[in-house]
Parts: sequence; C-alpha cells; structure tokens
Amino acid sequence: MIEAQIQLGIIDYVIMGIYVLSVLGIGWTLKRYMKTSTDFFMSGRSIPAWITGLAFISANLGALELVGMAASGAKYGIATSHFYWVGAIPAMVFLAIFMMPFYYGSKARSVPEYLKLRFDERVRCLNSISFAVMTLFASGVSMNALAKLLNQLLGWRYDASLWICSAVVLVYVMKGGLTSAIYTEVLQFFMIVLGFAPVVYLGMKDIGGWDKLTAILGDVSQNPEKISLNTKTFQPEAWTSAWQPLMGGSADNPMGVDVFAMVFGLGFVLSFGYWCTNFLVVQRAMAAKNMSAARRTPLIAAIPKMIFPVLVILPGMIAAALAFTAKDDYRLPPVIIKNLPQIVKMVKAPASDNPAVSVEEIRKAVGLKMSDAKIFAVLSETKTLTDEQIAARLQDAVTENDYDGVILSLVKKYCPTGLLGLALTALLASFMSGMAGNVTAFNTVWTYDLYQAYIARNKSDEHYMWMGRVVTVVGILLSIVCAYLVNQWANAMDIIQLVFGFVNAPLFATFLLGMFWKRATGTGAFLGLLGGTLTSALFHACTLTTGNVPGMKGGYIAVIQSFPSEMAQNFWLASFAFIGCFVLTVVISLATKQAKTDEELKGLVYSLTPKIKDSEEIWIMRPAVLGTILLIGCVILNVIFF
Repeated sequence: MIEAQIQLGIIDYVIMGIYVLSVLGIGWTLKRYMKTSTDFFMSGRSIPAWITGLAFISANLGALELVGMAASGAKYGIATSHFYWVGAIPAMVFLAIFMMPFYYGSKARSVPEYLKLRFDERVRCLNSISFAVMTLFASGVSMNALAKLLNQLLGWRYDASLWICSAVVLVYVMKGGLTSAIYTEVLQFFMIVLGFAPVVYLGMKDIGGWDKLTAILGDVSQNPEKISLNTKTFQPEAWTSAWQPLMGGSADNPMGVDVFAMVFGLGFVLSFGYWCTNFLVVQRAMAAKNMSAARRTPLIAAIPKMIFPVLVILPGMIAAALAFTAKDDYRLPPVIIKNLPQIVKMVKAPASDNPAVSVEEIRKAVGLKMSDAKIFAVLSETKTLTDEQIAARLQDAVTENDYDGVILSLVKKYCPTGLLGLALTALLASFMSGMAGNVTAFNTVWTYDLYQAYIARNKSDEHYMWMGRVVTVVGILLSIVCAYLVNQWANAMDIIQLVFGFVNAPLFATFLLGMFWKRATGTGAFLGLLGGTLTSALFHACTLTTGNVPGMKGGYIAVIQSFPSEMAQNFWLASFAFIGCFVLTVVISLATKQAKTDEELKGLVYSLTPKIKDSEEIWIMRPAVLGTILLIGCVILNVIFF
C-alpha cells in the first residue's frame, strides 16, 4: 500500500515560514558583525558557554540523530542507546577535561591546525582532506533525509526539495558565518524538542505505555521476520535490554555485535574519535569566550544528550511495536520502488507464461526484497486492476524496510494540523542544522588548512574571508552530490558510521599518541594515519554484511568475513583502523627522530603542559566535578536498562 501524501494546513505553512524567515533573519542580522575572517570562521571566540553548549549538541542533531537513531531504534531496539550512554557521554567528558585545554590553549583555529603544531604539515594536509570528505558526506546525509522527507510527506520533488533547502542554508551561513550557524542551532535545538516530544507522547499513549511496549517488543524478538526486521529468532529482551543480548555474543542480538565490539569499537574508538577529534563539534567549543567556557561546552551539551534517547530512539521502538500488531494497519515504511512505471508495464505484459519465471523477473527488475506470494497475486489479477492499483500492490509487496522513513511515518500518523507544522519544522531544523554545521566546518578547514596553507599564502584577511564565502557555495554543491550517493543506504546511521570508521577511528589513535606521548613523531603520525585509513579500506573491501552483494557496501576485492549487520561491520572496521594506525605510529616513531623540542611541544603534549587549575567560585561548575556527575548518571542509566 502506498500511503497518501499529507496536506498541510495554513497554520502549518505559517509555522514553517516563520522558522525559515527566522534563520534567514539571524544570518542577515549577524552579517554586520562579520568584519574579519576570525569573526566569520571562529565567531571571534566571544560566545557564552550555554550558547556554545546548545550549539554543540544541536550541530549533532542532524539527520544522523533524528532519522538515523529512530531507524536504528526500530531495527536494533534499545541497544541503540549505547550511542549515547557508552558512545557519547564518556568521550564528551574526556574532551572537556583533557583535550579542550590543548585545542583552546594552543590557539589553533581548527583540529588540522593543531596537528600541524603537534606534528607537521603532512599530517595536517592528510587530515584536512579526509575531514573535508567526511563533512561533505555528513552534510549529504542531512540533505538526502530532508529531500526524502518533503518528497514522501508532501509530494514535493526530491530534486527541487534538495536544491531549495540547500539554498536556504547557503544564504544564512554565507551572511553570518559560524556565529549565524551557532545561534541558529540554538533555535533549532528548541524547535526539535518542541516538535518531537508530542510525537513520542502520542505514540506511547497509543501503544499503551512502557509495559505494553516492552511486552510487544518481546514478541517482536521471537518473530522479527514477521515485519522484516531479521530472519533470526532472539530472546524476549533483545529489543528492550541494552546489555543482556550482547552477553551471549553477536548471534544473540539484532545488531550482531558482542560486548568487545560495542565497548572497544563504539565506546572507545568511534565515540572518542568522533567527539574528541571531529572539528564539526570541537569548533563550537573553540568559539567560546574563554578557556573555562570552552571546557564546559561539551559538558553542558552532555546533559540533554543523556536523555535524548527518549526523543529519538523510543519512536523507532514504538514503530516496530505498532507494525508487529498492525495497529490501524500501520507497517514499517517499505523502500520505495524507483522504477515503478516500468515494473507496472512488465506486470501487464509478462515476458513468460510461467508465473514463477515472471515473479523472479519482476523481483530482479525491482532490485528489492519482495513477497513472491504478493507478486503472484498481482499477476493473477492484472486484468481487473488499474495501473495505480497495480503500482500500489507492487509497493505493498516490498518487504525491505526503509528505516529512515520510520520517523516520517510516525509524524504522518500522529500529527494533526498545527502539530504537523511544528513536527515538520523540527525535522526541517534538524536537517538544516546538520547541513550548516558541516558546511561551516568544511569552509574553515578548506580556507585555513588547505587554501591558506598550500595555495594562497600571505594574502589579506579580506581575501580569506572572500574565499570562505566562495567555498561555502562549493561545499553546498558537493554536499548535494553526496546526497545522491548516500540515497543508496536504507539507514543513515549505517553509512555515516562507515565514514566515521574511515576518518575518525585512525585519527583518534593519532591524537591519543600525540597528546599523551611526546615521543610520537611527524613521520610516525603521517604514515600511521595513512596506514590506518588504508586498513579501513582493505577491511571494507574484504568484508560484507549478510544479504548484501559485493560493491559499495563492501566485499569488492573478496568476501573473507561476513557480518550479521552493517553496524557490526562498521564497529569492527573502526577497531582495525584504530589498531592499525596506533601500532604503525608507535613503531615508526621509535624508528625515526623527533623533530620538535620539548619547548615546542609545550601546550601540545599533556606531560609538558602546566595543569589548569579550575577557578570557578561554585565547585559544582568545575569540569572535573560536572564530568564525574555525568559519568555516574551514565552508569545509573546502563544499570536501569541493563
């Protein structure tokens, strides 16, 4: 069944219009304050901690967070919460206490520039290029999700939606730079909370509360194939327990990971690699007005981060329960057949008189997992059906879930006029936040770490500010290209974690050794980082997820190892990339001479840097105290949902 597109009321358009005008107004208002390149790229290091803290978390609230986490909530259950309580909070605390003093104190304008100061230009260049590619893909994920949203919910053309929304982001980032993006992200944070809280409330009320939800998900665990979640049977707590399913190994949980892959792959490599080295989020903290504010930024962000699973993962779990019970004929959204008109013609004029052959040909032409029985039923009733009915029946025969469509389907189900406008605006805010955050990080790294460093040195400040605006346009265009590429994945979390495995996992090994081992050399860091990235590529080329064919999703050299899920493949890829980079960096550093003196490394290496003494008058505001409280909170949440 193809769901009808919804019709917005006047109030819905008014809410969305006010939001778009507000973000454009922020950009135009802040334009007059953009006098230097530092203002444009770094906000002049003048923003209060509570603003940078909310921007820090909001920059991460793009498509990855709202669409990807809801998708994973349906696909994997509450184990997705590990991306928060294991894969975020500890790393954010570590960033605040140990790493921000190096970033902010060194006066580096970007993460790659810190690598130049610590190692040399080669490491800076390699990281700048890999980071630029990562930000473009991350921005593409947000753009793709937004265009799919407007296409599936409102019937707007995918291409037109992509270009129009990109143009809105382009305008306010070009006018107000990083400051515009940060203040807009604060607005977007509140819009996201206000827009999604009603959806979660109405969903929980509809399903009958938490106890009823866990009971239904227990049945889902016993028969996930009923709604095409998995072909295996699991223990009743597989979708409702965070740790118990992992204890039995990768075969006992829908995510297909064991405790080691979760703790080391996600909890250490991917999480610390993302939160501690990703300039997208670090840039927000570096815009803070002083060292104290910079260190508190990730800690302030960690407070809402701890409770965001309620807002972003719970909807996916609700969707799985609704689909299992078929309440109000709800089903998880299927992947849309892209060549539907041609398939309808095939059904009306089958190439073979043998129904079994025709069913196989149709399934191959569609390229998706489909129900043979439903295809056969359509073939047998073709003469009594219109083209529209055939198309609807074919789409209903698709058994491959479009997990990224889960949150959209719930918005469609629960939101009446007015509330619909608020929810759509929340989605719009999250996607635009993801786009803007990545584009501002991209233009800073390109201008400072590539253009100024290697192409046009010693130009005027006005010239670099001009280049920043030009490359903002280029970044938007390249992000659009990436949006078309990531459209081939059904779960945004899978593709973005794969990209993080290639970029952030080996980079974290470089940072860890660079900050805490003064013997690490520039040659060791460069060859180690390069080797770690190549390890990622080799691992991906030789592994594949069960059910996928060799190609973009892996196995393009040979399939040496198969994984039960793409997420499991990503966790192990990140682990190998980290270990490869770490070992290579240590071995090569020991075999090469350290080119920098202890004096040059002061402020860049932990053992050579004077320790910061927290001077806040209120003891509870000290980073170490706040961090300890947050970690205790994480432990409590893990125990509750063990």
